[in-house]
Amino acid sequence: MSKVPEDDVLRIGQHSFQSRLLVGTGKYADFEQTRAAIIASEAEIVTVALRRTNLGQEKNQANLLDYLPEGITLLPNTAGCYTCDDAVRVCRLARDLLSGHSLVKLEVLGDPTTLYPDVVATLKAAEILVAEDFEVMVYTNDDPIVAKQLEQIGCVSVMPLAAPIGSGLGVCNPHNIVTILENAKVPILVDAGVGTASDAAIAMELGCEGVLMNTAIAEADDPILMASAMKYGILAGRQAYLAGRMPKRKNASASSPIENTIAARRDRN
Repeated sequence: MSKVPEDDVLRIGQHSFQSRLLVGTGKYADFEQTRAAIIASEAEIVTVALRRTNLGQEKNQANLLDYLPEGITLLPNTAGCYTCDDAVRVCRLARDLLSGHSLVKLEVLGDPTTLYPDVVATLKAAEILVAEDFEVMVYTNDDPIVAKQLEQIGCVSVMPLAAPIGSGLGVCNPHNIVTILENAKVPILVDAGVGTASDAAIAMELGCEGVLMNTAIAEADDPILMASAMKYGILAGRQAYLAGRMPKRKNASASSPIENTIAARRDRN
């Protein structure tokens, strides 16, 4: 049975992963549901907001680390940070809590209504963190110029939004995503806006290296089933991208053309 080649792995900085689905840990009913969804997704990278989730900084509260499947790569993120200084401080805290962990997801938000990134603050924070030897995966808008600037700073992955965080609108501007992909030398992963498995497949068909999502799974009627659906959506999109889709045509193209059929040869004679 044909499948994605085993050597088709997601490479981010010094790390390699078989799964191209990255999942969050917020908005679930409890840590048990979080764990079940992660297992169903078969994700290998799990992002966690240090400002909202206990990883040991609160000694008397349940610790998310006790519920994560074995072998998971943690991706601490700076969700909820609205300034460069706050984002940098949270990344440093993650490094302290996780014994020198350097892989982080940077996001610096511009306002609480749209949750769009503050691009200027994001660029500044990225420069500081890269200089401090963090491996920075960075959330940004779908501006190809900004994406290239973040790559040039040294971010190991650039993560443009497909749509506003938590909106579930899907890939709203595929042209910009493709433009970013065409000019990138680091992995481009869609971050934010995915609502269902077909959205994830579309992002992958465009050529994205992966998709990060949280709300689409956690707020589904059945988060565990949706986590599984997203796993297959990512796989289907990747297979379709590697296979190469047929060209779009203005007119019909018969699946069973009449050229070289018996009737066509008789008519010629």
